[in-house]
Amino acid sequence: MAYIVNQDIIDRVGSNAAAQLSADSGGTPAATVLDEVRLSSEGEVNGYLATRYAVPVDLSAHADLAATLKAFTLDIAVYRLHLRRPPVAEDVRRARDDAVKWLEGVAKGVIDLPAATTPASTTSDQPGASWGSKEQNAATLRDL
Repeated sequence: MAYIVNQDIIDRVGSNAAAQLSADSGGTPAATVLDEVRLSSEGEVNGYLATRYAVPVDLSAHADLAATLKAFTLDIAVYRLHLRRPPVAEDVRRARDDAVKWLEGVAKGVIDLPAATTPASTTSDQPGASWGSKEQNAATLRDL
């Protein structure tokens, strides 16, 4: 489930800026660049959330989280888009840093997702696969 769509990025920065930041030529935003920015930003958000919650967070079950996750994902996406044409403005950098700080707080358990009902938690404290003993793992890694 997506937290944002490409049009959200365009709406946030404006059509002209989206084109200037994403397209290598032409006056329209480059969909492939926006896709990359969007997907990598959602991946970053999910990376933090996955320490405590099943990801992607099901926004159909937690519609009250949609605006929060959209805002923070957009802050990261806009920053990533601006990285294509440095320098990045201080307000864009600060918004991204604030989003990451909030996500780090969620990951550490200092901040809970603001939902009426708690989203499904992750089972990251349980190993996903049994890899064998420490010695077997070390031997396997040496052979790689």
